[in-house]
Formats: sequence, C-alpha cells, structure tokens
Amino acid sequence: MRLALPMCGAQLAQAGMGATDVIMSGRASATDLAAVSVGSSIWLPLMLFMTGTLMGLTPIVAQLRGGARMPRIRPYVHQALWLGLALGMAASLLLWFAVTPIFRLMDVPGPVARLSTGYLAAVAFGMPGVALFQALRAFSDGMNHTRPSLWISLIGLGVNIPCNYLLIYGGDGLVDLFGSGLPLWLRELPALGAVGCGIATALSMWVMCLSMLLYTRRSLTFAPIALWKTLTWPHRAMIRELLYIGAPIGVAIFVEVTLFTLIALFVASLGEITVAAHQVALNYTSILFMLPLSLGMALTVRVGNTLGASRGSEASFVAWNGMLVCLVVALLNDAILWLTAAPVVALYTHNEAVQDLAMSLIFLAMLYQISDSLQVNMAGALRGYKDTRIIMAITLVSYWLVGLGGGYLLGALGIPGLTPPLGVHGYWLGLIAGLTVAAALLGWRLWRISKAVSDGLMEIPQS
Repeated sequence: MRLALPMCGAQLAQAGMGATDVIMSGRASATDLAAVSVGSSIWLPLMLFMTGTLMGLTPIVAQLRGGARMPRIRPYVHQALWLGLALGMAASLLLWFAVTPIFRLMDVPGPVARLSTGYLAAVAFGMPGVALFQALRAFSDGMNHTRPSLWISLIGLGVNIPCNYLLIYGGDGLVDLFGSGLPLWLRELPALGAVGCGIATALSMWVMCLSMLLYTRRSLTFAPIALWKTLTWPHRAMIRELLYIGAPIGVAIFVEVTLFTLIALFVASLGEITVAAHQVALNYTSILFMLPLSLGMALTVRVGNTLGASRGSEASFVAWNGMLVCLVVALLNDAILWLTAAPVVALYTHNEAVQDLAMSLIFLAMLYQISDSLQVNMAGALRGYKDTRIIMAITLVSYWLVGLGGGYLLGALGIPGLTPPLGVHGYWLGLIAGLTVAAALLGWRLWRISKAVSDGLMEIPQS
C-alpha cells in the first residue's frame, strides 16, 4: 500500500488533466468540447499503448534492484528512453498525418474535424515528452520510489489548468477574471479554443518530462545508479528485451481501452438518456478503479524485487498476499458505491431518468468489483514474473470475445428463446462476464507460474 497509494494519486492527477480539458473546453463552445472529446479518443489510446510498452522497464529494474545488481540498471533505463523517444515521435507523426482519413471514416462533422485536427497537431508536440516521462516513471517505480510520479503529476495538473485558461479563453477570459486593468498585450491575446487546450496539454507533458529528468538527476535516492553520468547508445538486445516484456502490456492496455470505446459507440445508438447514464456510471466507477489498478502496479515491483533476490517462495507469498489485499479493496469499493452512488449521481445530472438508469448500472458495477480488482492485480503480479505475453492473449479473449462479443449479443441481439435484447444492461453484463473470465484465466496462470518458480521447476530469465 505504501507503494500503491502514491501511484493512485498520480493516476488521479493525470485523470484530472483530462477532466479539466473537457470542462474548460466545454465552457468555450459545444464545438470545442466535441473537438477535444473526439481528439482525446485518438491520442489517449496511443499514449496508453506507449505507457504500457515502457512499463516493461519496471519489472527489469525491480529484479535488478532486488538482486543488488545496480550497475545493470542504468543501461536499461537509457534503452527505455531511446525506445520512448522513438514511440513518441511515431505517435506524433500519426497525429499529424493520419487523423484526416480517420475523421472521414468516423464521419465527423466538418467544423469539429477541423478544430480537432488542430487540437491533435498541438498535442502531437507533447507525445515524445510524455513518453520520456513514462520511461523515467517506470524506472522510479521499479526502484520502489513511487512518490515522484505523484508530485510531478500534480505539477503537470498545476500547469495544465492556468495554461488551459489562458490559451482557450485568451484575453477576454483574463479580463473576466482580473478586470480590464491588464496590459493591452494580455487583453489582446487570441482565444484559441480547442487548439489552445492541445497546446496546454503538450506544455504539461514536457513540464512533467523535464521535472522527472531533473529529479532523477538531483535525487540522492538514485545516486548509486549514476543515471546521467554517461550515455548508453541504443543496444539491440536490451531494446528487444524491453519490447518482449513491454509490448504485450501495451497491447493489453490498448485492447482494454478499445473495449470501452467500442461499447460507448454501440450504446450511442440507444438514445441520449442511455448514453448519459452509461457515461455517468462509467466515469464514477473508473475513479474508484484507480486504487486496485495502482495496487497491481505495486505488485509488479514487489514481486520483481523478491524474484531478483532469488526468493521464489517469497515472491509467491507476495503475489497471493496481494490478492487478499485487492479483495479488501474491492469490498471497500463496493461499500463506497452502495453508500454514495445516489448523491454522486445527483451531482452529475438532475434528470431523473438518467439518474435511475445510472443507478441500475452502478449496481451492476458492484458485481464486477471483485473480478475487476483480481484480474488487474493478477496481471500486475504476472508482470513481476516477466510473464506478459499470456496477459495479452487472455486479455484479447476475455475482453473482445467474451466482453464485447457477449455484450453485443445480450445488448443488441438477445438470445432466442431466453431473453430479448437487454440494451445497455446487456453490454454491462458482457463486461462482467469478460472481467470474470479474465480473472479466472489469469488466476490459473499465476498459480501455475508461482508454483513452478517456488518449487524450483522454473527460473525467471535474468536481465
């Protein structure tokens, strides 16, 4: 929990940036809000894929630290930085040159498409920065030092809010806030709307990157690593190992994100009341998911530490102890949902039809808290064992085949002779089934690999 809580705070701070972008762009105009929303649905999956891929560094660093092989850490961090730079540049090029055909395929209205193209062009400048930040964060987390990611994410949020205000609303916004006594050049600043929001996001990304770079250079905690003493040039074998561990994590996260994106698209045809209720329930439950998610990230570090010290039995104990903790967290989330769902939903909307439907979805969400917490923590423990390809395979089957396929069957088609189409409830039942299957399969895999390592029948490859 000491590792997980700062991670949770960092995740919430980064989610707060997205919420700030939506709220502040929405107050500019409906078109700006639509442009930011559409653009976010494109760049966020790209960023999460990069983040997952670079998370391959965390178990490597954790095992090297656990085995007291400190000199081996620095070259791996440098390879992750080279990889992050390449991924960030590739993401930038995609955002600059590939969005127009995507918008045509999505049939996005012309004014929204033009604004969103400018928004994404601005965000693209920040993608290399956020990739480098995530590489350094993976290193810091692997060193059992998770607080920097919290404080630096809060710095990013602190930069994002005033930059959003200045760039989205321009001089008119400053006059509304401070009065007309401002200098002329400030009063004449243009209001850039969605494009200004993209520039603010890119600035926040680079501020977080430079802050983490400065911290890793100055902190005494990282002094034994001598991270910036000399530069290690790209090394094919090390980058291959990073991709071998990290790319499946990136694909698994991408699959999970696209699951919720596709369900949102299917639900969009069911009417505005259903769409609003789905969004309210999903947004609220996603906030509570941050704690089990962070606990899974902490498990990666703790399992990696013990394996690096060649204590296979202790690694198994750490992993299964983590499962008990995550069960407690899941029950806590259920209690929070039970006690606070009604007043929280009322904060989102005053529409009684939306409130009633959202409440029914939140009660369904209470059913999958245990399976959702278990699957994300089992995946975290398996990452500590560097066993990531099986996570990708299980995620593909559970999320897309069972979750999405089952949700579409129950929600849109129904089962002949058993049930008519259940609408949005069918899609949420599909989510429950997908998460439950993922938890069962990942639990089976974790039991097998932890037992094999504990019994000395299997060795984890050392970096």
